[in-house]
Amino acid sequence: MTLVLTLVSQGKDVAGLAKAAPGGSGAVVDRSAGGWSVAEREVAGGAELVSWLEAETPGAGADWAITPQTNRRKRLLISDMDSTIIGQECLDELADFAGLKAEVSAITERAMRGELDFAGALTQRVAMLKGLKLGALEACHTERVRLNPGARELVATMKAHGARAVLVSGGFGYFTSRVARMAGFDADRANTLIDDGVALTGAVGVPILGREAKLTALLEETAALGLTADDALAMGDGANDLDMIKAAGLGIAYHAKPIVAAQTLARIAHTDLRAALLFQGYAVSEIVAG
Repeated sequence: MTLVLTLVSQGKDVAGLAKAAPGGSGAVVDRSAGGWSVAEREVAGGAELVSWLEAETPGAGADWAITPQTNRRKRLLISDMDSTIIGQECLDELADFAGLKAEVSAITERAMRGELDFAGALTQRVAMLKGLKLGALEACHTERVRLNPGARELVATMKAHGARAVLVSGGFGYFTSRVARMAGFDADRANTLIDDGVALTGAVGVPILGREAKLTALLEETAALGLTADDALAMGDGANDLDMIKAAGLGIAYHAKPIVAAQTLARIAHTDLRAALLFQGYAVSEIVAG
């Protein structure tokens, strides 16, 4: 199987990196335009190349992906929300309205690193918010939630080329429904915060959507489209995203925890979400404004 290394940067030229990549063959294809430096080259792949990329790309502010040469443009985008499509962890921000952000954030960080059971950590954090008035949810969304750069463009471009876009989160439907509209997603899946009409009860609806449910979402969405997991792009940052990232034809670690990045061959850590389009072979000129 022929593999392609794609290097992208919004600062330094990456053609030299592509030329120096271990196991490279053939000419470097320069697709730079519009403030992006983009270079591709056929590679053999392997651990030596990955280690070299981990060492050499940070200095160039470069992100990279190693993908098969065929079936590059995916027909399903399935993405995590918190710290991926948006720059915040909604539960942490919501906890700030209860004066508990530091305590809740510490649990979130450990869960995303894979150190805690996701469902247990979620129920623990939500229980801490018992009694929080419902108005805090709208205030949190309005005042805190912001899309990450490139989110609208990623969704709009893939949809313009026939893909379906689904937001899947271990967070909560109150936020995913609104973020999905902001970014242009077709659908969203998430957990439910239970309330009594006035305040949060401290409970989460069951079953809890976690790591396994995200993989299920990927498989169900591709099956409904008559596709396979190889036709999907899955993206996230935390341990609960790993199963869907590893199952997808293109799994991207976005500003990810080490446990996630170490198990992926496509990583965005320096540029923005538009890199996910360049990894699929889109030209910069094909990116649709969000």
